Amino acid sequence: MGYRGLRECVNDLERTGQLIRIEQEIDANLEAAEIQRRVYQAGGPAVYFANVRGCRFPMVSNLFGTIDRTRYIFRDALRAVNHLVELKVDPTQFWKHPWRYRDVPFSLLHMLPRSCSRGPIMQNRIQLEDLPQLKSWPDDGGPFVTLPQVYTESPRRGGLMNSNLGMYRIQLAGNDYQPNRQIGLHYQIHRSIGVHHAEAIEKGEPLKVNVFVGGAPAMTLSAVMPLPEGLSELTFAGALSKRAIRMVRNPGGLPIYADADFCISGWVDPEQLLPEGPFGDHLGYYSLKHPFPVMNVEAVYHRKDAIWPFTVVGRPPQEDTAFGAIIHEITGPAIPSVIPGVHQVHAVDAAGVHPLLLAVGSERYTPYDQQRKPQEILTNANAILGQGQLSLAKYLMIVAREDNPELDAEEIDDFLSHLLERIDWRRDLHFQTCTTIDTLDYSGTGFNMGSKVVMAAAGPVSRELATEIPGDFSLPDGFTAPRLCHPGILAVHAPRFVEGNQDLRQFCAALDASHPLNRFPLVVLVDDSDFTAASLNNFLWTVFTRSNPASDIDGIDAFTEQKHWGCRGALVIDARIKPHHAPPLIEDPEITRRVDQLGAPDGPLHGII
Repeated sequence: MGYRGLRECVNDLERTGQLIRIEQEIDANLEAAEIQRRVYQAGGPAVYFANVRGCRFPMVSNLFGTIDRTRYIFRDALRAVNHLVELKVDPTQFWKHPWRYRDVPFSLLHMLPRSCSRGPIMQNRIQLEDLPQLKSWPDDGGPFVTLPQVYTESPRRGGLMNSNLGMYRIQLAGNDYQPNRQIGLHYQIHRSIGVHHAEAIEKGEPLKVNVFVGGAPAMTLSAVMPLPEGLSELTFAGALSKRAIRMVRNPGGLPIYADADFCISGWVDPEQLLPEGPFGDHLGYYSLKHPFPVMNVEAVYHRKDAIWPFTVVGRPPQEDTAFGAIIHEITGPAIPSVIPGVHQVHAVDAAGVHPLLLAVGSERYTPYDQQRKPQEILTNANAILGQGQLSLAKYLMIVAREDNPELDAEEIDDFLSHLLERIDWRRDLHFQTCTTIDTLDYSGTGFNMGSKVVMAAAGPVSRELATEIPGDFSLPDGFTAPRLCHPGILAVHAPRFVEGNQDLRQFCAALDASHPLNRFPLVVLVDDSDFTAASLNNFLWTVFTRSNPASDIDGIDAFTEQKHWGCRGALVIDARIKPHHAPPLIEDPEITRRVDQLGAPDGPLHGII
C-alpha cells in the first residue's frame, strides 16, 4: 500500500538510504533553501532538518529530487495509474487484455474520497508564526509555503467531488498582511480555484479555503496534476496512494484532509486584494509585488508528529523538474485523446517550462501537386494553445510526425535540428499579439501581457545547418563575439539594451541575403554570447525567458504581406535583458559560505555537495 502520511514516507526513505538527517541547527531563513538547491544539483538524497532555528517543527526537502526517487515513492501505484490513463485513451483495451488491466478495478475503489468525523490533523492548534518561516531568496517579500495543497469547493455545487486541489504559492507574512490573521494567495484566474473565486463573487459570498501541507506524497503530486476541469484531484490522489483520501467533516467550513501534517483554514473575501511578493520563481527571476487575493485565517491545525515539507524554485532545473517528468510519464500517453492529431507536447524545463513548448503533430494534408508545408499542424498548434497551462506558452515549435516518426520532442537537440532544417521563415511564423502570458514572465508588454509565436515545420530538408563560423565573418558595429550555440544557431554579443533603441532593427537592416550570417537560420542577440553558448540549458534559459515574440523577433530581409510577417534571411531574436525585466535570482554570499562549511570534511553534507 502507499504511504498514508509524510512520516511513513520519510521513515521509509531513511531506512533505504535515500534520506539524510541534519541534526545541526539550520535557519529556515535562506539557509535551508540553499542547502536544498545544492543537494538537488548534486543529485543528492532527501534532507531531513531535525533542528530548525526558532521552530518546534522539523522540515524535509528534496523528496522528489530525482525521478528514480519519485518513482520509488509511488512505486505501488504507478503501474495501475498508467493503466487507467491507457484506458482513458482506448477503453476497448480492457476487454481485449483484461489480465493486463486487472489492477484497474482496485484503483477505482480507492478513487472515491471518504468522509470521516476525526483525523490526526485535528490534534493541535497553533498560530501562523509557529510554522517554519521558510524564505528562499534574499529579496523574497516574506516567508512562503512552497508545497501547499490549496483546497476549495465550488460555491454553486459544493462537495468533495466538486472540489479543486491546486498548488498556488502562499505568503505567510510580510507586506501589509495582518500578522497571524492574513496570508497571501497567488493564483491565476484561469486556474480551477479562479473558477471557484468567480462563483463566489457571483453569489456575493466569501470563498472558503483550506491549505494543507504534508500528508501522503500522492496529495502533493495531485495538487500539480493537469487534470480535466471538473475532475477532483482527491480521486487521483486516492488512486496514486492506493487508499481513499480521508476528509474530516468540518461543520461551517470546508472538509479537512485527515492525514495532513498541517492545515491553514479560512476564507477569501472575493473583493479584497493586497500586495503579494516579491518571490524568487521558476523562471529564474523574481516575480514582483502585485495585488492578489488575501486569505483570512481562522485556524491553524497540525498533527502531533508533523513534518514541514518544502521545496525551492528558481532557475531550472530544480526539484519541480522531477514533478514535470513524472507528470509526463503518467499523462503523456493521453495527449492524443485530449488533443486529436497531437502526438507529443514537451514543456521545456530549462526554458522555464511555460515560455517554450515543443510539439509533434500530424500533417496528413499531402496533395500530390503541392509541396508539403504546415497545414494540419497549424490546427494542432491552435488546439495546444487552448489547453490549460499550455496556453501560457510564448513559443510553440511544432513539427510533422510524418517527416520523422522516431523524433522525440524531449530530445531537444534533435528537435531543434529537425525544425531548423525544414522551416521556411517566409511562411512558417504565426504570431498572436496583445494576448496573455504567464504572470511570472516579465518579458512582455505588461503584467500578464505579451505575445506568442508558432514556428511550424513540415516537409523535406531544405537547408544544411552550419556547424562552424566562417573565417570572413563580419558584423555591424557594436555587435561582436559570435558563438555557435547549436548547429544552425548563433549567439551574438550585442550592446546593452536601452529603452527605445532600434538595435534589433538596425542589426537586421545592416545585413542582406548574401551575408554569411544567413548560413545560420537562427541568430540571437544577447548580453553575453559566451555564457549563452556554453550549454544548451544556458541557450534555452537566456533566449526564451528574455524575449517577447512580437517585439523581440526580427529578421534579415523582412517583409509584411497581407498581414503576414516573414523574412527571407536569418531569423533574429533579441534576448537581451531589458529595463522592464524582473531581476535574476542571486544567492546571499554569507549564506553560501555557511552552506559550504556543511560540506566540509566534518560537516553533515560532506560528500554530497
